[in-house]
Amino acid sequence: MNRFTKCLLASAALCAATILPVRAEIDVASLKAAIEKSVEADYPKLDALYKDIHAHPEIAFQEEKTASKLASEMRALGFDVTEKVGKTGLVAIYKNGDGPTIMVRTELDALPMEEKTGLPYASHDKTIWQGHETFVAHSCGHDIHMASWVGTAKTLVGLKDKWQGTLMFIAQPAEETVSGAKAMLADGLFTRFKKPDFGFALHDGAFGYGYISYRVGIGSSNSDSLEIKFRGRGGHGAAPQLTIDPVMIAARFVVDLQSVISREKDPTEFGVVSIGAIQGGTAENIIPDDVLLRGTIRTFKPQVRAKMLAGIERTAKAAAAMSDAPAPEIKITEGAKAVVNDPAVVATAEKVLKTAFGDKFKPSPPGTPSEDYSEFINAGVPSMFFNIGVYEPERVAAAANGTGPQLSSNHSPLFAPVPKPTIETGVEAMTLAVLSAFDQHARGK
Repeated sequence: MNRFTKCLLASAALCAATILPVRAEIDVASLKAAIEKSVEADYPKLDALYKDIHAHPEIAFQEEKTASKLASEMRALGFDVTEKVGKTGLVAIYKNGDGPTIMVRTELDALPMEEKTGLPYASHDKTIWQGHETFVAHSCGHDIHMASWVGTAKTLVGLKDKWQGTLMFIAQPAEETVSGAKAMLADGLFTRFKKPDFGFALHDGAFGYGYISYRVGIGSSNSDSLEIKFRGRGGHGAAPQLTIDPVMIAARFVVDLQSVISREKDPTEFGVVSIGAIQGGTAENIIPDDVLLRGTIRTFKPQVRAKMLAGIERTAKAAAAMSDAPAPEIKITEGAKAVVNDPAVVATAEKVLKTAFGDKFKPSPPGTPSEDYSEFINAGVPSMFFNIGVYEPERVAAAANGTGPQLSSNHSPLFAPVPKPTIETGVEAMTLAVLSAFDQHARGK
């Protein structure tokens, strides 16, 4: 090799090094330590926010005070906040140079139910829901999500020398009615604002705090709501031969319905139908004219869903026909689609979170509840949705081996997360996941 060629190659190498600098591996240990320090310093404010939201919950599309509280928190951090996106949702944007836009979502709404935890900050609030007065409670844990969301935003702003790009923090209404994500999208979420390159969301659950569960691919179920009105002919309970008893028809249907699950669906595939409400009649000696049933249908796969819906409709019509009753009114309303995590996004976050949390970061089977974060994924945002635990690990172990009481799950009136370690884990895990996505994008330049 002559001298000219050597010089040419050396110049090319120098040029390449200048254009494509070698990035050091992300230092997870030092980042985790910095995040922990930030959360510990800011936790009193997060705790106050959490307990305030917990004590004063609001249900779907009524979350005006909750959204206002979060908007104030985000503006104080330097975010540009737009309120009333999708009725009561908000979008908070923080720009920090050129780079990807990464979305982090929290939910705003609570449930129309009474809290029975006895906590000093328990909710005693009431509201009107579907025409009736009801208690309201954060029994699904969205208050934990909101506190973690604010804490993550605060931490990422404090670490802005570690990333470049745009943070898009959205607070979504009406997750419990699986209608809030659609409302935000219909209100121009990804046209009024830039569609994010990646997205993240978390949910708490009844397992040990400090632990994180995740999955690649299907993460939650499809949901459909079921409403059936069985019609009969009312009359005296002492003369049933003169009536067509819709209570009997409804009871037969509820039992026969389960044969669709046990005998028509592949037993290796997930699918469940639960009837949660039966309404009919006014007195013990009156056979009513009609009975209304409401239920929920959950599946993972479209083909399983189609088979179950067909079986439910056929069984309802057959139950009515057996009593020579009119055909029932059947209404099946499509709810949330299954959340499907993006393998590449999960793989990037997985490396960092495994390093940070070790054996406390574990893969898990898909969750059977439903979640309308899937609307954002189906709109083109590759995402990772993961779960954090809420209870003392010792209590979880005792429940598992039968030496302690069973754990109260989400939607139980006794659901009571341990706030500090749960929120801290949420902030640490979400911050590291977002930083991993920024870092991966920078490496791919």
